[in-house]
Amino acid sequence: MTEQLGGAGEIRAKTMFGEYGLYCDGQFFAVICEDQLFLKCTPQGEAAFPHLPKAPPYPGARDSLLVEDVEDRALLVRLTQITCAALADQPKKARRKQPMPIDYKKTQKALYRPSKTPHLIQVPPLSFLAVQGQGDPNQPGGAYQEAIGQLYAVAFTLKMSKLGPWQPAGYFDYVMPPLEGLWWMPDGAPMDFTRKDAFHWISLLRLPEFATREVFQWAVQEAERNKKRDLSAVTFFPYAEGLCVQCLHQGPYDSEPETLQAMMDYADAQGYRLDQDGPRHHHEIYLSDPRRCKPENQKTVLRLPVKPK
Repeated sequence: MTEQLGGAGEIRAKTMFGEYGLYCDGQFFAVICEDQLFLKCTPQGEAAFPHLPKAPPYPGARDSLLVEDVEDRALLVRLTQITCAALADQPKKARRKQPMPIDYKKTQKALYRPSKTPHLIQVPPLSFLAVQGQGDPNQPGGAYQEAIGQLYAVAFTLKMSKLGPWQPAGYFDYVMPPLEGLWWMPDGAPMDFTRKDAFHWISLLRLPEFATREVFQWAVQEAERNKKRDLSAVTFFPYAEGLCVQCLHQGPYDSEPETLQAMMDYADAQGYRLDQDGPRHHHEIYLSDPRRCKPENQKTVLRLPVKPK
C-alpha cells in the first residue's frame, strides 16, 4: 500500500490497535482495517471523488472515505494529496487531555503477563461475559466459533456505550481484554488434546468493574436490538478462581501438554494437587490472535486450580 501511495509524499505506516495508520509527510490521513483502506473525510476529498462510499473503519468510528479499488494508483495519490492538504489547512482544535484507557494486561501484569516458569497465584474474584458449550473449537462454523461471535457482540456494545445516549454509571474507557476459556473433559480426566470433539468449555471475556448484572442485561438487549440476533446464550459469570498454578506457554495449542506437565510437577513439589472436581477448571488466556501469529509465537496464559494435598 505504501508503494501505491508513494507519489503523494513520504508514506509511513504505524500499527494502531492491531491495524495500521497511514501518514503522508507526517500527516495522519488514513487507516487500514480488515484489509480495507479508509481515508479521513474532507469536503475537498468528497467533492473530488463523489463516487467513493463512506463507512466507519471500525464500530463507533466516524465515517471515512472507503477506497475499494486500491489498484487505481492515480486515484490513491490524488485523493491522498487533496486529503492531506485539506487536513493541513484545518485549524487545530484545543483538545482536553483524556485519560488513557485502562489496559488490564498492563495494570494487572501478574494475571496477564506471567513468566514461563510455573508459579502459584491467588486470582481475585472477577466478572465475565460467558457462553458455555461443547465440541471441537477448530470446527469451522461450529458452536465455539458461534460463541465467540456472541461474546464480542455484547462486549463491543458495552465498550462503545460511551458514544451512545446512555452510559453506565462509573463508566471508564478500557482496552478490550483478551479472550479466555475454561476447559474440561466430560469424565473429569486430564485434558486430552487428541479428543477435541469431547471438549467442554466456557468462553469468557472479562467485564470492567462498572459492569454490574443490570448493566450486562442492558448490553445484551442493546446488542440484540442492533445486531438483530439472539444473544440469550451470553451470561453474566462471576468467577472466584482462587489459588492456581500459572505459567506462560509459548507455542501452538497442541504443544500445551508439556507445559501442563511441568505445572503439575511444580504443584506436586510444593505440596498441592489439582482441584478440578467442582466449578474450577483448566483455564487459558489467549494473548495472541492465531489468525495473525505464527503457531510457534503464540502466547497463552495457562492456569490449573490447586489445593493443598
